[in-house]
Amino acid sequence: MIRLLVMDVDGTLTDGRILIGPDGEALKAFDAKDGYGIKHLLPDSGIEPMIITGRRSRILERRARELGITALHQGVHDKLPLLNRLLRERGLAPDETAYIGDDLNDLEAMRAVGVAGCPADAVRGVIDIADHVCIHEGGRGAVREFIEYLIARNDGLQCAK
Repeated sequence: MIRLLVMDVDGTLTDGRILIGPDGEALKAFDAKDGYGIKHLLPDSGIEPMIITGRRSRILERRARELGITALHQGVHDKLPLLNRLLRERGLAPDETAYIGDDLNDLEAMRAVGVAGCPADAVRGVIDIADHVCIHEGGRGAVREFIEYLIARNDGLQCAK
């Protein structure tokens, strides 16, 4: 049963494009359907949301607050050691964890969890190892689709008991 969903940001929660404003601030677009899934579907399902991302941005901090994500880890280039530490701290097993990412820096973390997902436009190496390849692209509903997949999967496991 999945109890934690770890999400990458650029290329997963966003379409991967980074717009630079006149003051140098990075601007990103987030999908409202992904946001609804994170804010409303995950809490009811008992799955905790977490973000681990390589970049830092104030807009992401704001979006995470809006969605009720308290586990936000930015500027993480080697994601697996942090993921392993956070799982230990929470008393979670890797098979209770899902991860959605889109690029090579997500591969190690994806291999270490129970269920790995990726957007349709992820890089080939990520698609090759994903348990669920979304039909939606990053920043265009892939996270919502993966959330619905995880909830259905958890429900199926509950029914089998």
